[in-house]
Amino acid sequence: MTNRSCAHITRVAGPLVEVEHAGNVAMSDMILLGPSALPGEVVAIQDGVVTVQAYEYTGGLGPGDVAVPQGRPLSAALGPGLLGGVFDGLLRPLSDAPTWLSAEAGGTRAGETANVRRFVPSVPAGATVSAGEVLGVVADAGPLAHRVLVPPELHGAVETIVPSGQYRVDEPVAVVAGVPVSMTMSWPVRTPRPVATRIEAAEPLHTGQRALDQLYPIARGSTAAVPGGFGTGKTVLLQQIAKWCDADVIVYVGCGERGNELAEVVGELFELTDPRTGGRLVDRTVVIANTSNMPMMAREASIYTGVTVAEYFRDMGYHAVVMADSTSRWAEALREFASRTGQLPAEEGYPAGLASALAAFYERAGQVTTLGGGTGSVTIIGAVSPPGGDLTEPVTAHSERFVRCRWTLDRDLAYARHYPAVSWSASFSRDVDALAVHHLDTGDPEWPARRGRMAGLLAAADRLAALTELVGLSALPGHERMTVLGGRLMREAVLQQNALSELDAYCPPGKGAALVDAVLAVIDACLRTVGEGIPADAIEQLDFGDLVRAREQVGPDDAAGVAQIRDAVLGRLAALDGGRS
Repeated sequence: MTNRSCAHITRVAGPLVEVEHAGNVAMSDMILLGPSALPGEVVAIQDGVVTVQAYEYTGGLGPGDVAVPQGRPLSAALGPGLLGGVFDGLLRPLSDAPTWLSAEAGGTRAGETANVRRFVPSVPAGATVSAGEVLGVVADAGPLAHRVLVPPELHGAVETIVPSGQYRVDEPVAVVAGVPVSMTMSWPVRTPRPVATRIEAAEPLHTGQRALDQLYPIARGSTAAVPGGFGTGKTVLLQQIAKWCDADVIVYVGCGERGNELAEVVGELFELTDPRTGGRLVDRTVVIANTSNMPMMAREASIYTGVTVAEYFRDMGYHAVVMADSTSRWAEALREFASRTGQLPAEEGYPAGLASALAAFYERAGQVTTLGGGTGSVTIIGAVSPPGGDLTEPVTAHSERFVRCRWTLDRDLAYARHYPAVSWSASFSRDVDALAVHHLDTGDPEWPARRGRMAGLLAAADRLAALTELVGLSALPGHERMTVLGGRLMREAVLQQNALSELDAYCPPGKGAALVDAVLAVIDACLRTVGEGIPADAIEQLDFGDLVRAREQVGPDDAAGVAQIRDAVLGRLAALDGGRS
């Protein structure tokens, strides 16, 4: 076997570095390059020459510099301190980081190995534990109880465990079957963490956005893609979901986005109040920031790092949401990497393995029974930025194959200031049937019928809108004119939502259902009224402004206020019929 100390660099071509005499290295192993110990990953091995893709800028690196194989793939250090932090794609802290990061991928900042946390044991010495069981809790790790678990594939007797007290995060707090266990653990980011069983996703993830919760809902542990062209509001929608969804942990992965845009996201997270805890929203958020000017390979690794962090909290029994903004920039990193390594290009220059890579990413979502017997979930929401808004390009087309929901953002709606610009004709949710059963079992038996009528009304209104452009609205019979009116009211009173309004930025299921029911009740009354001989012009001239403004005039929990506004509008409709008689 070749001595690792003899490994040296023979060629540097941008981020690609060739190393000889590297010893027994394997694909995807980490290698530290040069005197600055720049991290890199093995991407090819041929005739004793190892090709390494560097995760950092390689300026100053040259032939003859030493290379040190690490004997392990890219791994993330998981432990206390993740919540509330901002990290790069290798999970190295960016908050208060020096100008140059340390070479330890997934490690703590230089000088932070003495980071001390309060550990409270949950089991006594001598107890028998299995993989995934709770050994203790880190008492000062944020608003969520940070549970220290028995590592996967480890089981046996707890030989020793420390008493309650302050300890460094990297020192052992217990010994299980002869293996020391600390408050932190390392895990390869491209390897899914094991679970006991997978559970069929059947509980809704409430996002607080009516267009999603009422029309295209997503289940906990499911997946969604958000395709949309430039300026259609993808980042804003993901931010709103991060603020208001009922997940325990938010993992926000900024992959290849503009630095100023990501800085705004981070700044807002630090300023926002968490509606669940009253503290800061960032205290239960992990931000992984890999902007467009950061190294390509770190961008490629960032989404795997994000999912690994989410799985770590899932195994503690929490519900985590991963938001990748955007998967198109990640796919571009794959394309750039493929071209550098000489892979044959497929459609639009993307590697032939693009579909498999997307599938491997989205398939790490799911609701599971953890090794410790608890229940947790990882929900993945990926933004897609198709060039020129072309929804037939490879990333969008392949993503649609592997996700359960697609929330397509429409450019015309966005330019008309309709937020969120979710297209009701180009979106879908495959979770509807499972969630309908959930609502039937949990006290909202009207949910399936309500959603069905809502979708049917919007589809009928769209069909008639195309006809109206040809013959004019006045040429339509009265009941069809009421359908067009109903579609407009549904769009403006329900689907539209003001992210800047204190009363409308968040909409719980109760208020959303009340708004939908109000619009449907008004349209039913309009159809009855026009059927009784009242001219459609008279109905269309009524003031429906109260109904349209109800979403911003009543509080998030004031479904009764929506009902009062509905009754007032119905009263005006009844007065039309009474005046005629």
